[in-house]
Amino acid sequence: MIRRAQAVWRGAGKDGRGELTTDSGVLSHTPYSYKTRFENERGTNPEELIAAAHAGCFTMALAFLLQTAGHTPDELHTEAAVTLEPEGQGFRIRSSALTLRGSVPGLDEAAFVEMAKTAETNCPVSKLLNAEITLDAKLGSSVKG
Repeated sequence: MIRRAQAVWRGAGKDGRGELTTDSGVLSHTPYSYKTRFENERGTNPEELIAAAHAGCFTMALAFLLQTAGHTPDELHTEAAVTLEPEGQGFRIRSSALTLRGSVPGLDEAAFVEMAKTAETNCPVSKLLNAEITLDAKLGSSVKG
């Protein structure tokens, strides 16, 4: 299986602008730029997309582990916070912090946390990232609450 995305950039780094498009069409000429990456201009940026990919991959991996163990979650809500830091003349993604809150009937906290750790370790995006990955997993309250 191969998934593809395209990036087109026009202009210099700080003043230029780019577009991201995925074969699925979910992203279609989606703008990205210095201002969407380092300021608050509307658009996306690579770190936001990596955070979305990590949260989605990890959460799906956990759902499959739970299913295999005979549990169906009412809800799994994951936030991934990707940190970009200066390094030398450029930048480096230093970490991805996963915060998971779940509601899984019939599953105790210790088993949930252990399964979440297994999902984090085995998620293909976790394996891809050359960064520290942390996980905070709990049953109960939502990530935002």
